[in-house]
Amino acid sequence: METILFLAHTEADGSLGNPALESLNAAQSLASALAGSTLIAGLIGAEVQSAANQIASCGATRFLGVAGTEFAQARYSSDIIAVEALGRAAAATIIVGPATSRWNRIMAGAAQRLGGRIDTHVTGVAGAGDKISVTRWYYRQRMEGVLSRTQRPWILLLESGCNTAWSGIAGTTTVELLPVALPAQRTTVTGVQAPAADAQTIRPDAKLLFVAGAGWTKKQADGQAHPVDAEKLILGFLDQTKASLGSTKSLVDLSGEGQAVLKFMTHMNQIGQTGATPRHQKGLATCCHGEEPHTVGWRFINERRAINLNPACSWAQGKADVLYVADSFAVISKVNELLATKQR
Repeated sequence: METILFLAHTEADGSLGNPALESLNAAQSLASALAGSTLIAGLIGAEVQSAANQIASCGATRFLGVAGTEFAQARYSSDIIAVEALGRAAAATIIVGPATSRWNRIMAGAAQRLGGRIDTHVTGVAGAGDKISVTRWYYRQRMEGVLSRTQRPWILLLESGCNTAWSGIAGTTTVELLPVALPAQRTTVTGVQAPAADAQTIRPDAKLLFVAGAGWTKKQADGQAHPVDAEKLILGFLDQTKASLGSTKSLVDLSGEGQAVLKFMTHMNQIGQTGATPRHQKGLATCCHGEEPHTVGWRFINERRAINLNPACSWAQGKADVLYVADSFAVISKVNELLATKQR
């Protein structure tokens, strides 16, 4: 008999984001699968009533909250106290939450304070009888394992994109706000500086992942490298399609080799190997020389296409659903031209 605490933080507008709703669906399914289990919702944020109303019909028997301006922004010293308070108030044996940067930073400490255990990179949770098993990734998504624990409380952080988001009807519910006494804070959040939305190249919610390979900075048919032209073509494509930009370690590390680089490309754009594992609906690898279609994250893309000058490239043929044997410079230039005409 388990007490399952769904634990989430609100977004800037006071709502729950898609990663949180995916975790809620997993927590709800787990509670339904385990006879006699109880589902409780725990929310943290500047204001949590709107988020509670958003998931009012999720089946939770209690809605607990820690609210206040000091919980609007992520901060270890305040978040961990709030999580501990919610865990103890709910007497939770299983805590399920999204693997956001905010939760990833504090949950190991929370597990220690609550005397429990934690597993991250969880991709699935299943219950049968009185046993709970989770599926999680190891070694940068190259291996997948199934495990169970007897230690309680057990904290599970679910990776986004691996579960269907909860989509119940909103309503009205009562939130039990917990009083939390914080120690003197050594840091103060004075504001947030962020680039304009159009300047972002990493867009997790985009349908298309545009993968730029190292070939963009190599010598082309005329014997010269054209990194400036490459930047214009890639940024032009991203601007018109709102696609997300990814690349492999071979491209983002070029600056250390004294080669021309794409100025907007950083290690944050890296996928596969030691990078991120994106899960977009479609993927297009360009100037890839066969490298990008077999990156680890590529296997989570439903429709995979690649532009490659080498028709015999076994990597592109084996990993891409559609292979265009062509020059990426010429193809993307024409595509940008067609997109511009379509938007007029």
